Amino acid sequence: MASRGRPLTFDPDTALQRALEVFWERGYEGTSISELTRAMGIASASIYAYFGSKESLFRQVMGHYGATAGAPPRNALKEHETAREAIHAMLRATVDQITRPDAPHYCMLILAAPTGAVENEPIREFLADIRRSQFTAIRDRLQRGVDEGELDVSETDIDAVARYYTTVVQGLSVQARDGATRAELESIVTGAMAGWSALTTAA
Repeated sequence: MASRGRPLTFDPDTALQRALEVFWERGYEGTSISELTRAMGIASASIYAYFGSKESLFRQVMGHYGATAGAPPRNALKEHETAREAIHAMLRATVDQITRPDAPHYCMLILAAPTGAVENEPIREFLADIRRSQFTAIRDRLQRGVDEGELDVSETDIDAVARYYTTVVQGLSVQARDGATRAELESIVTGAMAGWSALTTAA
């Protein structure tokens, strides 16, 4: 938080959005405080005073990311009548987000994670927890399909189905980062949904 009695000389929401753009482009480890100060237009002392450490700033950035770019796929799971429609809409919304012309073509949850330094382990685990929550959200929607009679619990391993579609979501991001076109990503979604019946029916 800002020091008591000292009015802010910057807009926190704008500064957070600019920090998001830097982290999104460079990842956590690849982003320096000097790059953040330039992008946010504020001194490093103001970053530490208002947002805390780089780690604290990143956690706030991810909260902002989840409420903006991360929201459409998550909302898609709730807004459709059947589990199949919800999963399909989630995958389509994921493609929409990772092919936006105004943002890097990948999901921050997948590709902004640190990979090396031991001191960054808390951030790795923080992002892993969010990714695990994706699996949980998909599993919960499948469980709702079971509860509503759409899916037969005796024939559907909802953990396995949820793990599969979580993997598809994360794989789409990697493919987009590596240059896959929107049409190519949509073909992946089509293939993933073509397997719905086999995945939800016991062999």
